[in-house]
Amino acid sequence: MESYQENNGKKRIKNIFIGIGISMLFTVVCLLVFSLILTYTNISENTIIPVIIIITGISILIGSSIGNIKIKKDGILNGSIIGALYILILYLISSLLNVNFTLNFTSIIMIIVGIVFGIFGGIIGVNSK
Repeated sequence: MESYQENNGKKRIKNIFIGIGISMLFTVVCLLVFSLILTYTNISENTIIPVIIIITGISILIGSSIGNIKIKKDGILNGSIIGALYILILYLISSLLNVNFTLNFTSIIMIIVGIVFGIFGGIIGVNSK
């Protein structure tokens, strides 16, 4: 028979991956919408990086909030894990698809945004009813 702690750990891992999945899905949808806006309007390409950072932060916030609703504890830890794993997966995929991929100042900002918004989302999710 599984102990309560093992069951709780499995539930936590499941909810973390649900949060990451929701974040990824939301990001893809928002980036598709943004790409259509860029294509059919006169918006400057200088807006791409700030918009990507904003979309990433909001996506992680939403995914972390939803991923932490059922856990009801350790929102800061779980949220930071969701944010960090999201960014790690994003950078692993980027490094595989882009031979010239490098970490730069924008990457550091994305890592910070990912973890901070993950923490905020975890706090929101744990404290929501």
